[in-house]
Amino acid sequence: MMTLDEILDNIYPLPPDSKSILNAHIKQVDFPKGHILLRADKIENKIYFIKKGIVRAFSQTPDSEITFWFGHEGSTAISMKSYVQNQKGYENIELLEHCELYEIKIQELQQLYKQNIDIANWGRKFAEQELIKTEERLISLQFKNATERYKELMRDHPHLLQRVQLGHIASYLGITQVSLSRIRADIK
Repeated sequence: MMTLDEILDNIYPLPPDSKSILNAHIKQVDFPKGHILLRADKIENKIYFIKKGIVRAFSQTPDSEITFWFGHEGSTAISMKSYVQNQKGYENIELLEHCELYEIKIQELQQLYKQNIDIANWGRKFAEQELIKTEERLISLQFKNATERYKELMRDHPHLLQRVQLGHIASYLGITQVSLSRIRADIK
């Protein structure tokens, strides 16, 4: 479980008065497992920070769902396309566990950026971190095979392997569940 202050500080430390202003616009919400937090083809107007729980981002194809991201305590659940361009996003974000989240409206956050340079700098660091995560994921998909990606997941996020269904992990790795079983057996 992560406090709001820990999550905000992990993005970029704010002076106490700026943090208080930002905190005043954030509320805690809870949703059950299976809830769709953000929907594809919709302009989303909120950002969520995960206090407790696991989520996944996925896109729908005609015959399947493709998981491309997992979020956990301290992560941000966001439609970057809605946040940056005020356009419909391409991802669904589903809660894989009951989640406790911190929520802020994008419009309120954008207004705070105009009013407070420290919060604006926090927002810039936030966007930069989201860009780096996307870049790392793209590089991993382009240059590593499924076994290497699985080992990377084991090394960087071992808790996900205990908390996420194997079908979602296989989809995230871009392989079938049978292939994932083979990789897991080879590693043991």
